[in-house]
Amino acid sequence: MPAIWHWHDYRGRVRFRKTIPTLAAAALLLGACAPAPPEAGDDGEANCGFALPAMTSPQRVVTIKSAPAEAMLALGLGELLVGVAFLDGPLPPWLEGAAQDTVAAAPFSSGVPGLEATLELRPDLILAGWESNLTASGVGTREQLAGLGVATWVPPSACENPEHRTSPLTFEAVLADLSRLGAMFGAEEAAAALTAEMTARWEAAPRDGRGLTALWWSSGTAIPFVGGGDGAPQMIMEHLGLSNVAASLPERWTSFSWEAVLAADPDVLVLVDADWNTAAAKWEHLVTDPALSQLTAVRHQRVLVVPFAATEPGVRNAEAAEALAAQLTGLDFDAQ
Repeated sequence: MPAIWHWHDYRGRVRFRKTIPTLAAAALLLGACAPAPPEAGDDGEANCGFALPAMTSPQRVVTIKSAPAEAMLALGLGELLVGVAFLDGPLPPWLEGAAQDTVAAAPFSSGVPGLEATLELRPDLILAGWESNLTASGVGTREQLAGLGVATWVPPSACENPEHRTSPLTFEAVLADLSRLGAMFGAEEAAAALTAEMTARWEAAPRDGRGLTALWWSSGTAIPFVGGGDGAPQMIMEHLGLSNVAASLPERWTSFSWEAVLAADPDVLVLVDADWNTAAAKWEHLVTDPALSQLTAVRHQRVLVVPFAATEPGVRNAEAAEALAAQLTGLDFDAQ
């Protein structure tokens, strides 16, 4: 497989002090009809269409998925974390120091946590990477959790309904999410410093002017799951001057087909490296498949690698653009 690049990474509170019901009381509440969403207070707002109460500095925060956990650490708010769940991979080196002596170093659940395990941590706020993390089969719906005195927040860029998010995703929307999160915790200065550094790195990533096409392959072998035209992969590829062969599909992530990949024959393949589907495993599939091994990008090893956690909206998007641009510069396009 082409050499996997090493990453050179760069590098505040909604006080809902309601009493969390006991687990027995929680079970009774969830067994009854779910309460209506809370009315937004004078300073409240809607989040993915869900009315939030006015928020002033949470003190006990649970995160689900890497993006919100990494955002809290990057904003210097790691001491407020009482539980971290469903990390998509190891923390980047530049956040390892911030994670020391915090619960981020030891996730309490490898997947979406259950309600009881979460309530035992007595959170006043749950930060979820996606709305789909907040369901009755997992940690609970937003309405259920509100009835138990637990607030929830999803980055607006991750709202499922396109009417509630910036579509297609923009880097400005990612920065706005981080600024809003910082403001929730009184960490405006930290958010401003973080977004300024991210912006500098984003703008410094060189744009390729050769008109290259690319496919961003996240997972799946029988049916590839790829970056569509409305998410972080599209945002990053477009910024780097790459034309996404799946850009016509209006989803953030979507099922594609190998027939479509063969027909497009992209100049470059972006392989997502995840514990459950490594970049090395993807490369092995490409080179051993009789048809896929004939793709131009495979024959000439024009492959870029990106960690999964850097592929969702969050603090790693700028470093992903920077690292991918460096990898792209090192590819050989002389051989045909």
